[in-house]
Amino acid sequence: MVSDMANDDPRSRLDSDVVGAAVARNLALLRQEAGLSLEKLAERAGVSKAMLNQIEKGRSTPTITVLWKIADGLNVPFGRLLQVPRTEQPVLLRHGDSKVLLSADGAFASRALFPFDELDHSTEFYELTIKPGGREEAAPHRRGTREYLALVSGTAEISVAGEVHRLAPRDTLVFYADVTHAYANPHPTEDARLFLVMAYGGAVGATVPRR
Repeated sequence: MVSDMANDDPRSRLDSDVVGAAVARNLALLRQEAGLSLEKLAERAGVSKAMLNQIEKGRSTPTITVLWKIADGLNVPFGRLLQVPRTEQPVLLRHGDSKVLLSADGAFASRALFPFDELDHSTEFYELTIKPGGREEAAPHRRGTREYLALVSGTAEISVAGEVHRLAPRDTLVFYADVTHAYANPHPTEDARLFLVMAYGGAVGATVPRR
């Protein structure tokens, strides 16, 4: 599935090109490091071999949902798929240069607020925007993964293992994200804007006990 990022917004088209190139490079490298064939990764990630092949060749930019499936199939943090060559210098992330990922329908946007050249991906920081009536379903992440969500503006409903939590501005929700969860904006006219810190439990590949 080609991401809906390729729309009339020039920045979205640039994001699509930049993200697609980074994912293509990292997917091939991570798959080879894990000793996985396209067939095996397709089986583990629940993404078709044809789609993985298109992504790895840079011919398709995946949606957020597909990226999460691939990351989980590889057992790596989400940000590893977007990682760029490391620099030792301070990194200023301008808003206009941020990597933005959209859901298939464009109603859910995730903007990375951390440099992708970091070697330590135990935590990741995102800004989420959900359009009125928008909803994004998320598959369970790696065991022990926790999410720290803070609503900045608007209204949000976060479903965790079937339980719905309604957030008002400045509310915070912390939960284990190794279960099915979803983000929704029930407001008819106003965007919901949230900050998300993703904390991965333990080392990649490790079994992390739930408390």
